[in-house]
Amino acid sequence: MISPLLPTYARAPLAFERGEGSWLIDTEGRRFLDLAAGIAVNALGHAHPRLVATLAEQGARLWHVSNLYRIPEQERLAERLVAETFADTVFFTNSGTEAAELAIKMARRFWHERGEHERTRILTFEGAFHGRSIAAISAAGAEKLTRGFEPLLPGFTRLPFGDAEEIGAALSAELEKGDVAAVMLEPV
Repeated sequence: MISPLLPTYARAPLAFERGEGSWLIDTEGRRFLDLAAGIAVNALGHAHPRLVATLAEQGARLWHVSNLYRIPEQERLAERLVAETFADTVFFTNSGTEAAELAIKMARRFWHERGEHERTRILTFEGAFHGRSIAAISAAGAEKLTRGFEPLLPGFTRLPFGDAEEIGAALSAELEKGDVAAVMLEPV
């Protein structure tokens, strides 16, 4: 059968129909430990009863409203995050790609507002993945992600990854140029 889905990956011949905690169950009833956590969006596992109940309760009241309006639950979550972290404010995004794009924009705006308009370059690391937008693949630079999407956006320099001394030397050399806005890392 030919899938109507755009073939963004070479998909494995598995079809999952449900999950239980950290486990995935395929259409043949086989269990697999979900070590990918649904590409990092299922950190709480699958089908947790409290999460399912909370989502159902919220969905029965209001699923989404534009951020042009106040969203009390979102404000409460932001207050909790600020109280438990180093942050003063919170900006919610829908995906990791949006978060990466926002980080690039915020870094460049930070230096622009301080009058250091030349500080626009973002240092990234070879082998990184920041998403599928044009800025995210430009940041990553890997040919398997960028082939066919050229020209890429300028303003990214990729450093070697995996050797602390090599990274340190490359980072020092790049920072001396005075045009670096940020170093972009993939969180674990």
